[in-house]
Amino acid sequence: MENFYLFILMCIFFVILPGPDIAIATKNTITAGKVGGLKTALGICCALLIHTSAAILGLSAIIVKSALLFSVLKYVGAVYLIYLGVKTLWSLKKKKEETASVEMNTKNKFKSTSYFKQGFLTNLLNPKVAILFLTFFPQFVSSGSNTFLPFLIMGATYTLLTAVWSILYVYLINYINAFMKKPKTQNIIEGITGTILIGFGMKLFLEKSHN
Repeated sequence: MENFYLFILMCIFFVILPGPDIAIATKNTITAGKVGGLKTALGICCALLIHTSAAILGLSAIIVKSALLFSVLKYVGAVYLIYLGVKTLWSLKKKKEETASVEMNTKNKFKSTSYFKQGFLTNLLNPKVAILFLTFFPQFVSSGSNTFLPFLIMGATYTLLTAVWSILYVYLINYINAFMKKPKTQNIIEGITGTILIGFGMKLFLEKSHN
């Protein structure tokens, strides 16, 4: 493996770059607090470990090279992001109709069990992660060398950096939660994140299929 420190630096830029993972982590931290955000981050990291395993086994390369498989994964991911966005906006509409705040809090706690799944599926169904692993990782492997160990190290490093950033981000959002927990602020942010999720889904859906 070559230029490991450069790899780490590049990973940091990729990790902090706004995307579907950040959008869903923001939404869930706002709606369920620190616990919801951390569950989402755990789901994202578990999905990254699967992407790492797929890259090591060569499955990601097959997906990237197959126009059909890539398109299927792309559209499934796009539909899921749109679904999350619509669900967020719909829950915002329903929230405005709620009259009992205690009942609302009870429902939010009950729904917290799905936050891990949302983070997991948002990352797992994003074909751009597979592309990142298959195009970015090889740049740091010596020509002709075995890719198993380098890919394992890079995948674990990327996942660790994602975990660290996600935890810091969740705690930051939670720290300023006093402001964000104001009903008007929360409604505005949930509306924005719901729209962003739909936007990411539409962008993914409308992108040209990989050839």
